[in-house]
Amino acid sequence: MPPSDPNSPDFTPESASPTDIAPLGRSGETPAHELTAEEDRDVADWDAIAADPDFKSLLADKARFIIPATIFFIIYYFALPVLVGWFPDLMKRKVLGEMNWAYLFALSQFFMAWIIAFLYVAAATGWDRQAAAVLTRFLKK
Repeated sequence: MPPSDPNSPDFTPESASPTDIAPLGRSGETPAHELTAEEDRDVADWDAIAADPDFKSLLADKARFIIPATIFFIIYYFALPVLVGWFPDLMKRKVLGEMNWAYLFALSQFFMAWIIAFLYVAAATGWDRQAAAVLTRFLKK
């Protein structure tokens, strides 16, 4: 559907629906989350932030969690097909009623993923505080 005004840069259909909230031809200040890289360039000295020891410490803290957690997840995830392939008799053994070790291990993967996600969110809260502290020193007013 073409715009009602042929000279208008707004190609959003005029539907009057609640989703029609950001027409292309709007005026006013662009929200921070919609800035282009060029518009966002002068907000902070990104090279100075990258060289800052506190920022490097933040990256090291993140790596100390993310790398081991990822390795653990991959090993745990691929352990099921490896165990079923190499030790089928063990994995067929009944544990609880009709449930065997393979089904129990597969079920445990859900809990393992939820636990890792919970631990990640808890750690990320601290990283967010560290990042905010670094940025407050460098943001241009």
